[in-house]
Amino acid sequence: MSEPTAGPRLSDRQRLSWLRLIRTQNVGPASFRDLINRFGSAEVALEILPELMISGGANRIARIPSVAEAEAELEAARKAGARFVGIGETDYPPLLRSMDHPPPLLAVKGNAAAFRLPGVAIVGARNASLAGIKMARMLAADLGRDGYAIVSGLARGIDTAAHQGSLATGTIGVLAGGLDLPYPPENADLCDEIAERGAVISEMPLGWQPRAQDFPRRNRLVAGAALGLVVVEAAQRSGSLISARLAGEMGRLVFAVPGSPLDPRAAGCNGLLKDGATLVTEASDIARAIAPLTGMRARDVPPFEEPPDFSATAPPGESDRARVIEALGPTPVSIDEIIRHTGLHPAQVFMVLLELDLAGRLERHAGGNVSLVFGDSSV
Repeated sequence: MSEPTAGPRLSDRQRLSWLRLIRTQNVGPASFRDLINRFGSAEVALEILPELMISGGANRIARIPSVAEAEAELEAARKAGARFVGIGETDYPPLLRSMDHPPPLLAVKGNAAAFRLPGVAIVGARNASLAGIKMARMLAADLGRDGYAIVSGLARGIDTAAHQGSLATGTIGVLAGGLDLPYPPENADLCDEIAERGAVISEMPLGWQPRAQDFPRRNRLVAGAALGLVVVEAAQRSGSLISARLAGEMGRLVFAVPGSPLDPRAAGCNGLLKDGATLVTEASDIARAIAPLTGMRARDVPPFEEPPDFSATAPPGESDRARVIEALGPTPVSIDEIIRHTGLHPAQVFMVLLELDLAGRLERHAGGNVSLVFGDSSV
């Protein structure tokens, strides 16, 4: 494991509080950011959380991890040869900062130098054909020699081939579970090899067994850590198409390798090409399209943004909460629309949305849109 690069760093106390906050139920990247913006530190936010959850209509108060539990996870990471990197720190993957709601803390194992290479994600079918595996390995090796880091999800098939093809030049593995539980298990040795020469990352707790709902979150990080995403073999409704959609929403370039119309593993790629993805038959197709972007530095954003001024604004009352909830529904709407519709101060709207989020009643979408959780019977 490489030592952290010199630059801004969280104190040990801050890192512990950040870990406790992000591990609290219903606190995701967006609500984490809002809490820090509003209360100035994770320590203060942890103290006020129960009150906010009650205001948002939570049926019960989510348990906040204890200091001892957070310390145990930090120690487990250390024993696994990993560390937790905060979004404002130098070793945080730069491209992830430019996506909507980046994870505030990442578990990282390996060499952060891999994050400073321009990234290209390669994903595809788990039950890939030999031709698809050969293509993924070839693209990864050629792009690696051209100075790109290959990003993928360590799954069977195309992901595995992409990592293997770029081991010598730099590859980044993104896990759906804990950093100490690579999935699938047969890729544990490959995960160790990646960590020796590149890096492996996860936003999930140490010891976390991945569930079906964790893989779209993993796919989001795969797409966010790269300038472009290449799909090599994908059936209709596959996870690789979710990755492609997420990449497009983030403004990343989307590429696809064409395949036979008779092979169901090519249906997803061929569909992407019909929808405007860039056709790929060799690595130079990708390099030419991405080259104009590689000279651009990743957006150098601060870890959190300037919040609305709460100090000069009265806190939201029950009638204010009712107006915001009435403006919400199962269809995503922008926060600006809610502010215009309700006529409330932005700080009051942001606070109500934060309360709803912490109560598990708000769903956040791409582009900063929000909606009520489907089936919320409280409205």
